[in-house]
Amino acid sequence: MWRHTIDNYNLSYSQLFKAETKPGLSGWDKGTVTEFGAVSVDTGRFTGRSPEDKFIVAGGPASRHVWWRDQANPQSPNQPLAIEAWDYLYDLAQHQLKGNQVYVQDGFLGARKSLQLKVRLITEVAWQAHFFKNMFIRSKGSELSESSEPSWTIYSASKTTAKDWEKFGLNSEAAVAINLEKRQVVIVGTWYGGEIKKGLFSIANYALPLQKVGSFHCSANIGKDGKSALFFGLSGTGKTTLSHDPKRQLIGDDEHGWDDQGVFNLEGGCYAKVINLSQDGEPEIYQAIKRNALLENVVVGRGGKVDFTASAKTENTRVSYPIEHVGIRVKGDLVGPHPKTVVFLTCDSFGVLPPVAKLTQAQARYWFLSGYTAKIAGTERGINEPKAAFSSCFGLPFLTLHPQVYARILAEKIKQYQSQVYLINTGWSGGGYGVGQRISLAATRQIVTQVLTGKLARVDYQLTQPFGLRIPKKVAGVDSQILNPKNTWTDKAAFANQARRLHRLFQENFKRFEK
Repeated sequence: MWRHTIDNYNLSYSQLFKAETKPGLSGWDKGTVTEFGAVSVDTGRFTGRSPEDKFIVAGGPASRHVWWRDQANPQSPNQPLAIEAWDYLYDLAQHQLKGNQVYVQDGFLGARKSLQLKVRLITEVAWQAHFFKNMFIRSKGSELSESSEPSWTIYSASKTTAKDWEKFGLNSEAAVAINLEKRQVVIVGTWYGGEIKKGLFSIANYALPLQKVGSFHCSANIGKDGKSALFFGLSGTGKTTLSHDPKRQLIGDDEHGWDDQGVFNLEGGCYAKVINLSQDGEPEIYQAIKRNALLENVVVGRGGKVDFTASAKTENTRVSYPIEHVGIRVKGDLVGPHPKTVVFLTCDSFGVLPPVAKLTQAQARYWFLSGYTAKIAGTERGINEPKAAFSSCFGLPFLTLHPQVYARILAEKIKQYQSQVYLINTGWSGGGYGVGQRISLAATRQIVTQVLTGKLARVDYQLTQPFGLRIPKKVAGVDSQILNPKNTWTDKAAFANQARRLHRLFQENFKRFEK
């Protein structure tokens, strides 16, 4: 127990603001006040997650459920860690933290009271405590006290590194280690706040499915009619943007559980990309950037002026903010009924998928396990043309159990509660990236509106190949020409070739689920 740190236990936002901006701070400890009143920080050389530095301790009863990386499953994110390596990292973190002033911040993982996990962060970086306070459900009154035992504890020792990393079978001086038996997480060598957030999501992805509760990488919102919806999608597909709908209340923007009562947010905040953010383009996110929000790796000029177009530090510029910043557009208890609609978002830069398709239950399982989107030429070194990316369950890096476990739970929920499932493509039409045009956000929003109101469940559909997708013949307010992607291509033969190519990539990827 860290009793000597009581002065830094569960600090208020104003106390954290003073701690992260106090005179004398330098380097990555230092917070800079921006024009919005929000503090901006830098996360050093790690401006995103480091997936190859994430490990789970092998051995013990808990580990028998883990989907381990091995020769048969090289795509698994769960690298086994020897107990000797864990002891080394744990001792390293303890030595670093106990020798310095630390901040202890408590919160909860999961808005469903009966399933809630009490979580505690111990860090020597004030803004990391701020990030944690933003992202997890904040404790009230006596729900947690310094003497109470949390379900999980994270020791974030960013200022120390694993210099003996080779000796202990690590991949670098940075490491994120999860011990399922001890219910502890150790972080060394990386300052990136997302490691705290996604570390706890990996834990939810372990604990909830073992109770037959869904744990999913998706956003959720609810309409005035009381009907909720889930939006699954990888980065860049529009998951956060489309869930921040001014006509609906937000339940959450990233991670949710689905149990016998309905859906519930796992978090108490939002973590949005802000590269090229504008007030006109994404007003809900823009307006949420104010005092208590925390910006990461943005370029800040004179007078605290933020240049959202600048990517000098990273393309992955971010902001975390308490979900209350969404105001009346957030559902206060962060829970909702069983979703009537499930949306899978993809950004297809091949230009061959339709803007919207209605999926059967069998297709829903196939597309969920595939978790497809496409990387755009020029976004990564060596990518000169569209490249298919498959991330099972739309969240492969965070899956602690086998993807089939999550797919089975989702399929059971969809069947039991008769949820309608749609595939929505926010990518290209009339040709691939560099040739065609990006499907307009206005068209996508109109499609989403028609989906959520149930109107697309009652229109006529036509079957298309090679994916066997059913696409609507008409969508109110949307040019019918774009609904069938083949119609938008001048060269029909080129379309057919590209469609067959993408279909083969799907088939090749799915073979691992057919064994």
